[in-house]
Amino acid sequence: MADIKLFNIAGEVKELPGSSVTLEKELQHIIETNMVTFFGVRFLTSEYSTTNGGRMDSIGIDENNCPVIFEYKRHQDENVINQGLFYLNWLLDHKDSFKVLVIDRLGMKAASSIDWSMPRIICIAGDFTKYDESAIKEMNRNISLIRYKKFGKDLLMFEHLNENIVKAIEVDEPTTKKKGSDKTFDEQLAGAEKHIKALYDELSDYITHLGDDVSENRLKLYVAFKKIKNFACVVVIKSKIILELQLDPATVTFEEGFSRDVTHIGHWGTGNVEVEIKSAQDFEKAKALIERAYNGL
Repeated sequence: MADIKLFNIAGEVKELPGSSVTLEKELQHIIETNMVTFFGVRFLTSEYSTTNGGRMDSIGIDENNCPVIFEYKRHQDENVINQGLFYLNWLLDHKDSFKVLVIDRLGMKAASSIDWSMPRIICIAGDFTKYDESAIKEMNRNISLIRYKKFGKDLLMFEHLNENIVKAIEVDEPTTKKKGSDKTFDEQLAGAEKHIKALYDELSDYITHLGDDVSENRLKLYVAFKKIKNFACVVVIKSKIILELQLDPATVTFEEGFSRDVTHIGHWGTGNVEVEIKSAQDFEKAKALIERAYNGL
């Protein structure tokens, strides 16, 4: 793995020594306490016991309402990827247990929004081998490898090494059935006008080529483009594309019929700034906002 170096450039330039020390309970606590900030995941509980005698290190629900299992590599020979797969398979067979946990920690509203189409495993370690990165590509599960490094007492770095994204799981249960006349993203795209389909292909290609760290997650009702966290979500309607961006509305000049603040308006996906794309001209105007969302500006 390429080594990351951090320097203090105030006055005399000095390199800050980095360490990938054993992931102690204190660091796990920091991750759990700040899970939304680090990963866009609402923390549910630690050391979650399963009926097969195992215990998941941490478990949460992400910004797309999908279950997320965290496994931390504490020892060199520990296979956290296989552990995560083992726990995910158990979780998919015990959805009611997870729903009860969500009700207890976040309430009924959150539990009714659980989306089982894209459950994830996030593996966190001081380092991974090239075999780990290669192995997850062969697994039909959504798995992220996150490398951490500490610099001194107060600096913590996360490096998104690799991610495997697979097609959304087909589910058939009350908590994930469509409500009313809501169509799935694939149904909406299939029924969209021809030029909208072409625009979506251009938009998807543009966003995914903003950087190697971008992944496209096709969920049931929308598509989320993310790095570690969502920065753009897309909904397709017959005659337009609706783009939700993670931007501070106070920094955006809104244009009637093109963009608006949806902070207090219900919408699919995540993001407080909504942009409507109906034409190639709209797409060109939207690019600056998309790049700002990608760069976190």
